[in-house]
Amino acid sequence: MTKDKESPIRSCHFVYIVALVFGTIIQFSVESEFVVDMSKTSLLHVPKDLPPKTKVLDLSQNNISELHLSDVSFLSGLKVLRLSHNRIQGLDISIFKFNHDLEYLDLSHNQLQKISCHPITTSLKHLDLSFNDFDALPICKEFGNLTQLNFLGLTAAKLQQLDLLPVAHLHLSCILLDLEDYYMKENKKESLQILNTEKLHLVFHPNSFFSVQVNISVKSLGSLQLTNIKLNDDNCQVLLKFLSGLTGGPTLLNLTLNHMKTTWKCLVKVFQFLWPKPVEYLNIYNLTIVEKIEDEVFTYYKTTLKALKIEDITNEVFIFSQAAVYRLFSEMNILMLTISDTRFIHMLCPQGPSTFKFLNFTQNALTDSVFQNCGTLIRLETLILQKNELKDLFKTSLMTKDMLSLETLDVSWNSLEYDRYNGNCTWAGSIVVLNLSSNALTDSVFRCLPPRIKVLDLHNNRIRSIPKDVTGLGTLQELNLASNSLAHLPGCGIFSSLSILIIDYNSISNPSADFFQSCQKIRSLKAGNNPFQCSCELREFIQSVGQVSSEVVEGWPDSYKCDYPESYKGTPLKDFHVSELSCNTALLIVTIVVPGLVLAVTVTVLCIYLDLPWYLRMVCQWTQTRRRARNVPSEELQRTLQFHAFISYSEHDSAWVKNELVPCLEKENIRICLHERNFVAGKSIVENIINCIEKSYKSIFVLSPNFVQSEWCHYELYFAHHNLFHEGSNNLILILLEPIPQNTIPDRYHKLRALMAQRTYLEWPKEKSKHGLFWANIRAAFNIKLRLVTENDDVKG
Repeated sequence: MTKDKESPIRSCHFVYIVALVFGTIIQFSVESEFVVDMSKTSLLHVPKDLPPKTKVLDLSQNNISELHLSDVSFLSGLKVLRLSHNRIQGLDISIFKFNHDLEYLDLSHNQLQKISCHPITTSLKHLDLSFNDFDALPICKEFGNLTQLNFLGLTAAKLQQLDLLPVAHLHLSCILLDLEDYYMKENKKESLQILNTEKLHLVFHPNSFFSVQVNISVKSLGSLQLTNIKLNDDNCQVLLKFLSGLTGGPTLLNLTLNHMKTTWKCLVKVFQFLWPKPVEYLNIYNLTIVEKIEDEVFTYYKTTLKALKIEDITNEVFIFSQAAVYRLFSEMNILMLTISDTRFIHMLCPQGPSTFKFLNFTQNALTDSVFQNCGTLIRLETLILQKNELKDLFKTSLMTKDMLSLETLDVSWNSLEYDRYNGNCTWAGSIVVLNLSSNALTDSVFRCLPPRIKVLDLHNNRIRSIPKDVTGLGTLQELNLASNSLAHLPGCGIFSSLSILIIDYNSISNPSADFFQSCQKIRSLKAGNNPFQCSCELREFIQSVGQVSSEVVEGWPDSYKCDYPESYKGTPLKDFHVSELSCNTALLIVTIVVPGLVLAVTVTVLCIYLDLPWYLRMVCQWTQTRRRARNVPSEELQRTLQFHAFISYSEHDSAWVKNELVPCLEKENIRICLHERNFVAGKSIVENIINCIEKSYKSIFVLSPNFVQSEWCHYELYFAHHNLFHEGSNNLILILLEPIPQNTIPDRYHKLRALMAQRTYLEWPKEKSKHGLFWANIRAAFNIKLRLVTENDDVKG
């Protein structure tokens, strides 16, 4: 059997196979030992090492020629056994006596000639013995006990009326009867009584003209399928006679003809024969028309036929009247017509008001001229023209203007374009579903849409953006823009009713975080598989996704991954994290500027509180004086030490200094430096202070409340204290003339505070009896005899 021949045959039991086999495999796929697939492995016999727990066993398409009890007896839990397409010649039903759970047994496409009947498990639901070499129908009386049987496949070269009597009482879903090798004695007509089946599938020889003359009677037949029907004008009547016995019952609603090869004249006769019959659905697959095509008379009687479907027509007649073909179909008084994959280049408009509600002309060669100015399709609700040669969307809209009932239009997979920016498209106002996918449409398509559109499919086009000035789309509920070139996630400003948006596989890198706020009615968003740029802008969108229901964002998080930068490529958006500080410019500025301002204010306050500018000024002046001192010639450096002591005091205390302190020291030959007699005219006060301190062995400070209030006294104290550390000696003498409360010392004079707290000072006593001890302590400070350098001394090296 060829592949084309087998495909329609399988349709009879396809649903059952899916429900049983596929369901069983899914059920046991967790443990691989339950499912064993050894098909197409060139086996010569059933393997002996099969897992005992096997539930599903596929040994199809091998070279197995024999079956034995030991092959399957140990598989007590076996449910599905496929042995089709092998070389098995004989079958003993008893080999399955231990397989009590067996439900599916396929032995089709073997070389079976005989069968040994024995009791078989009553759990069997599917038994296929078709496409073998049986002479008579292989029916055992034991089959009558298969009360759960749904599908039965058989083969026979000859038929007898009561062949199926053993199973007549069973309520079967489908019987497949292979009559490829059927032959009939000349002038002898056979009969076959088939009781209680919903569907009957008969397969004839693929290369022989139809000649079967069997009277087959079936009760309650709902569907009839015939495969391999080869006709010409001479034997056409044979088929009609064969069908007359099968189509007379009121329950037959579906008739399917597979692999039909016929003349046009015979095909028209078949239509005419079936027109008054109770058949409601007629399907023809793989139709080949031969010899010639001419106008044929057809009478459109009142019919119960609702739908005619013809798929895959091959026309071997190259010169014919196309109008003869188109007119036959266009005038049919039925509800639904499908003619697909036929390469029809046109279809005529019905001459009068048509009954068509559904038209499907998929994969033909129809152009923009089809149904133009056609005012008779007033009942048409669905029109499918996908995979044709339509090019102009404007003309497509004109085609529909008189289709007053049209609700669904599918023109996908064409070459449609629209570039008429000024022209208005004229659509049927009733269209609510429009499929424009897989065309060549651009942004301008939004200016050519039906006014009441609810569902719009524009995926796989050339759309880059949605114009902001588009109007009239307030009724749109579902929009598919997948596989375009959109760079932004559109809002719902012009789509006020939008609830479903599909926009995956575009060029969206930074979707707006305001989308969900703009689209309050959205209940499904599919925006995955875009080149997302993981940045601060995307962070807000990710946060907004987390705030909606998981059912709203389809494919989250698996289909939403970073594409840029390279370091984040492939990272799911849910795992992309960036700090608030790095994304918020204002916060970043505040974070940097505020601490800086606080630091600046703090430093300023400290500077004011500690009088830092004054200290800086003093350091600068002291540094400049030291620099000038280093630049003095060596002969001047030899005269630097000229005094025993420099006295610093407030002008308010000068009387005590001049009358008490200076006379007392000078009578002990202690040379004193005073500012009023030793400062050099022409030099700055600061420079004179520094020079006097540096030329004196010690510095005496007369402390009093007046001293604290004198800024120049504080300068002298500062430079003397600095010189103390610079020289590494202890040359400060503090005399407390009057008590100084700590709270009266300004905060900026912290050096004075420190000196009074850390160093010992001499306090001038008020009692005269203590003056002697005071002067003794003063003189003790100068008990070291130093050789003072004078202007006449030589330099000692």
